[in-house]
Amino acid sequence: MIQASNVTLRIGKRALFEEVNIKFTEGNCYGLIGANGAGKSTFLKILNGQIEPTKGEIIITPGQRLSFLQQDHFKYDAFEVLDTVIMGNQRLYDIMKEKEQIYAKEDFTEEDGIRASELEAEFASMDGWEAEANAASILNGLGIETEYHDKKMSELNGSQKVKVLLAQALFGNPDILLLDEPTNHLDLEAIRWLEEFLINFENTVIVVSHDRYFLNKVCTHIADIDYGKIQLYAGNYDFWYESSQLMIKQMKEANKKKEEKIKELQEFIQRFSANASKSKQATSRKRALEKIELDDIKPSSRKYPYIDFRPSREIGNEVLTVENISKTIDGVKVLDNISFIVGHDDKIAFVGPNTLATTTLFRILAGELEPDEGSYKWGVTTNVSYFPKDNTALFAGDETIVDFLMPFSPEKDVTYVRGFMGRMLFSGEEGAKKVNVLSGGERVRVMLSKMMLTGANVLLLDEPTNHLDMESITSLNNALIKFPGVALFTSQDHQFVQTTANRIMEITPNGLIDKITTYDEYLDSDELARKRQVMQFNIKDDLDEIQ
Repeated sequence: MIQASNVTLRIGKRALFEEVNIKFTEGNCYGLIGANGAGKSTFLKILNGQIEPTKGEIIITPGQRLSFLQQDHFKYDAFEVLDTVIMGNQRLYDIMKEKEQIYAKEDFTEEDGIRASELEAEFASMDGWEAEANAASILNGLGIETEYHDKKMSELNGSQKVKVLLAQALFGNPDILLLDEPTNHLDLEAIRWLEEFLINFENTVIVVSHDRYFLNKVCTHIADIDYGKIQLYAGNYDFWYESSQLMIKQMKEANKKKEEKIKELQEFIQRFSANASKSKQATSRKRALEKIELDDIKPSSRKYPYIDFRPSREIGNEVLTVENISKTIDGVKVLDNISFIVGHDDKIAFVGPNTLATTTLFRILAGELEPDEGSYKWGVTTNVSYFPKDNTALFAGDETIVDFLMPFSPEKDVTYVRGFMGRMLFSGEEGAKKVNVLSGGERVRVMLSKMMLTGANVLLLDEPTNHLDMESITSLNNALIKFPGVALFTSQDHQFVQTTANRIMEITPNGLIDKITTYDEYLDSDELARKRQVMQFNIKDDLDEIQ
C-alpha cells in the first residue's frame, strides 16, 4: 500500500496539489490522468521520493519495495543490459556484486566465509538464483533478444534502451510499480506483452499514459487530477469518462431545477409579501428560498479543442488509384510495387512496424516525393490536405499563427481566422505567438486548423496524435469518425485506429496486406499471426537512421 496524506506541493505562489489524500492498494492498477500541466508526472515523482512535497507525507507499508520507470536513458550506459535490469532490485544486485568480490579474493578469510554465508542466505530468500533467467524473460517479452543481453547499454538505440529500463522497473515483482508513459516507443507486440504482464500483476500499479486503449485494458481504477485535487473512480478509462460526464450532467440538471424553484419562490414572495392574508406563506417561502443552495460546479481544467472537418465539396466515386509504386531511399527499398484503389467511403489506417514505408507513401501521394517506379492518380473531385509526421520545416518562419493560417482561409478576414484559433484553444493574444516557438502539441493544433480551413474532402494524416494530450486526441478521434470524406492515416493510438478505420493496410516485405475490417479483427486474425511468425519482421537500425 502507498498513500498520500495531506500532500501539498507549491511552486512559487501556485499550488500544484492541495491537501491530496489518496490510498493505492494492493491488487489494483490505477491510471493517473489529467490535462497537460496538471502534474501527473510530478505526482509520481512525489510518490517515489524524487520530489519532496511542501506539506504532507507519503506513507508506504513497511518492508514493501517500490519500483519506477527511469526517464534518464543514459544513466546506465556503462552497464550491461542484464545487469541494468537486475538493478531494478538494487538490494539483490548489491548482494550479487558483493558475493563476486568476496569469492574473487585470493586470501579468503573466515570472516569472508561468514559474510558469504549470510549473503547466500539472503540471496536465496530473494530468489536470486533465478534472477538472470527472470530478467532475460522480461527482456525477451519486450522484444530485446538474447544477443543483446550481454551488450553495454551504450550500444543500444533509443527504443531498445526504453525497453530495458521498462524491464528494470518490472523486474523482481516489486510491491509498488510506478510507470510514466510506459508504452512510448514500444512496438505493438511489446505493448501487448506489457498489457498481459500488468493484467496478471498482483501488486500495486500506478500508471500515467495517453493511450486510452491501454488504460481501458489494464486499469481497475482511475485517479483523476483536476484543479490540484485527485478524485478516485472504480473502473477503467471509459467508465471514468462516462461517470464524470454523467456526474456533471446530473449536477447541472439539479442546479437547473433549483434555479427554477428559486425563480418560482422569488415571484411568489414579490407578488404576495405585501398581502396580509398571504404573509405567512410569503414568509415560509422566504425560509425555503434561503435553504436552497446551488451546487458549485467548477469548470474542469481539461480543455477539448473543437475539431470539425467540413468538406467544401462532395467527393466522387473516383478517389485515388495507386499503381506499382516503388521507392528506394539511401539504398533501402522502402516501397516495392505497391498498388491499391481508394473508394469514396474509405477510412484507411496504415498499421505495422514499417512506419518509414507509410511516411514515404504519404509524401509521394502529397506530391513531396516522386516514386522511382509506378504512378498514382487523384480523382477530379478530390481536395487533399496533408498532415506530415515531421512538420519542423513548416514552422521555421517567424510569422504569427494568424499570418500562418491566413493563406488557407476561404475568407481573408482576421476575425474569421481567430474564430478557428479560438476553437483550437488559441485565445486572446496567443494568435500573436510566433510559429517557430510553438510546442509540439500547439503545432499539431495549428496544422489541424489549417486542414479545417481548406475544406478538404480527403485527409492524409501521418501520426497526427503525436504530441497531443488525451483531450485533443479524443476531439480529433470524434471528428474523424463523423468526417464525411476519405481519410488515410497512421497512429500509434489503438483506440483511435479501432474506432475510425473501416479498412486496414500494412506494408510488409512480402507486399501490401489490404483488409476491409476493424483493427482489432485484423490483429486477432490467424493470417496475421502466421504472417508474423513466418516473416519474423524486424525494422533494423539502418531504417531508424534513414527516418
